[in-house]
Amino acid sequence: MWKILLGFAVFSALAIFVLMKGGDIDMGGEKHGAEATTAPAAVPATTAASAPK
Repeated sequence: MWKILLGFAVFSALAIFVLMKGGDIDMGGEKHGAEATTAPAAVPATTAASAPK
């Protein structure tokens, strides 16, 4: 049992170390509105032009 806890502690410390050294990593979750950095994908013109009326 103690080996499992030691392994978890070592793995979590290594994961935190890698995340800290990784640069600009945002762990804030999903973004909406002004803080979102990516634009939605554009609808292809062929799809919009071939839509039934």
